[in-house]
Amino acid sequence: MSDALKPLLPGSSLGVLGGGQLGRMFAHAAQRMGYNTAVLDPDAQSPAGLVSHHHIHTDYLDAAGLKQLASVSQAVTTEFENVPADALAQLAATLPVSPAASAVAVAQDRAREKAHFVKCGVPVAPHAVIDTAEQLAAVNDNLLPGILKTSRMGYDGKGQLRVTTREQLNAGWAQLGQVPCVLEKMLPLAAECSVILARGRDGAMVNLPVQRNLHRDGILAVTEVFAGNVPADLAQRAVAAAKAVAEGLNYVGVLCVEFFVLADGGDVTGNLVVNEIAPRPHNSGHYSQDACDVSQFELQVRTMADLPLTQPRQHSPAVMLNLLGDLWFAKQLGSDPNSSDPNSSQVEPAWHDVLALPGTHLHLYGKREARVGRKMGHLNITAATPETARHTALQAAAILGIAAF
Repeated sequence: MSDALKPLLPGSSLGVLGGGQLGRMFAHAAQRMGYNTAVLDPDAQSPAGLVSHHHIHTDYLDAAGLKQLASVSQAVTTEFENVPADALAQLAATLPVSPAASAVAVAQDRAREKAHFVKCGVPVAPHAVIDTAEQLAAVNDNLLPGILKTSRMGYDGKGQLRVTTREQLNAGWAQLGQVPCVLEKMLPLAAECSVILARGRDGAMVNLPVQRNLHRDGILAVTEVFAGNVPADLAQRAVAAAKAVAEGLNYVGVLCVEFFVLADGGDVTGNLVVNEIAPRPHNSGHYSQDACDVSQFELQVRTMADLPLTQPRQHSPAVMLNLLGDLWFAKQLGSDPNSSDPNSSQVEPAWHDVLALPGTHLHLYGKREARVGRKMGHLNITAATPETARHTALQAAAILGIAAF
């Protein structure tokens, strides 16, 4: 083994930029394996910072903060895609950083992301880049109706508008502040799925099973993972496309690649298109904590520490329910699952009733205040069969006031 791939063994310290729930779960996984953890996040009460050995609460580009993180870490990663790529680049001058700033920069810009997909030869929705008024005027009518998305800083459905006419397109670009955007042709969707993979510095790659996802209001609501959740040939193509994307980036770390499954091919060859990438663990991989022998967060630790990557094995069919802050304001048991009153007093969800269901695993993120739309935790449901896992998940959803699926 070369010096560049000399592993960081337990007892070393692993740093992470970002102190949200993904950083918290990474810290838990690293600590379970015997590592110390350090978090840089401007929020003094960040979920990851509260459970780590070191919590540096400075801005992501604060020179002193970055120097301090480097001094207490032997390797660094990131837990969300909007951390400034320049912060990763600065840290990379003194210690291993994964993923690299160059890969994160691609994920931060939809136009560069789409260009990367095309370069890798993976299927992508018909689209146009709109940086100027001239490019706006030149948009082909065939792209309407479409989704207008800001090129940067869009996530969980933010920075997106549905447009059906040229008038709406023009007004939408103005509404978004005439910032650089990408217009994607609206395609008939049959389903959504994602692939989470891990790639080491030596180029070794492993992946979790393909996840079938349901989004509501642009936020992931439900993930179902079991044999047959998507057709086998589609799963193989999704994994191959995800690996091509990672190879093209020379990626190191955990990467999620999200896909649209089309109801018909339309203008696209086949019925699968890449939607976007997330250069980090992902909500749709949370089930791996309880349903796989290696979770996405352990994979993140292994890629950082140059430890062997073993192919994860899913031992139980699983369903993951995303727990948003809405649940703290919704009436429990029999209320309208689609409604919540943000002005009402908070009521703790009926965890006792949920945890009475077999195979339920509750993960809360340690956030002090529930807010409508805020990710507060997730519930993993595992069972011996897909049917049992889904039945139990629907029971849990009914108790919590989550709409059926």
